[in-house]
Amino acid sequence: MKLAILLLSIIFGSGLAMVTVYNTIVDARSWFSDIPASIEAAREYYRHVDPRRFYLIIGPPNLLLSALTLILFWGDASLRVYFGLSFLFYASIIVLTVTYFFPRNLILFTRPISGHIEEIRTAARQWAHMNWARTLLGLAGVLLSLKGLDAYYGIVSR
Repeated sequence: MKLAILLLSIIFGSGLAMVTVYNTIVDARSWFSDIPASIEAAREYYRHVDPRRFYLIIGPPNLLLSALTLILFWGDASLRVYFGLSFLFYASIIVLTVTYFFPRNLILFTRPISGHIEEIRTAARQWAHMNWARTLLGLAGVLLSLKGLDAYYGIVSR
């Protein structure tokens, strides 16, 4: 059961990290390529679903799985370090998403475009740059979890 929780944590963390890579490489380039027309197109595309929904659905279970992994492997100090740091990186992603990205998403996708083009351009630049930071946090969390998994197999094989 412990191993299954750890593997699910790695799967969820990997999925979140890859979505942020996709957001940066594909979505952001499209959204911000020709403001205001590109923002209007993105808004039309997202008219029936909010892109933040993915992070609200997948982020909390990822954090929960990471916390469970930390708890389940708490007895070994080296594993505790790997899984504890991984948990902190995942928690940082949620904090960053809620405090930094959600306000910019509101500017980009809900506020009036007319009269706010510079504000939208600024939010777009900020969003694109910081999404790389969010991606690096996710990749660090996954790598630490994988290192913890490797260390666990080293302990089990002794």
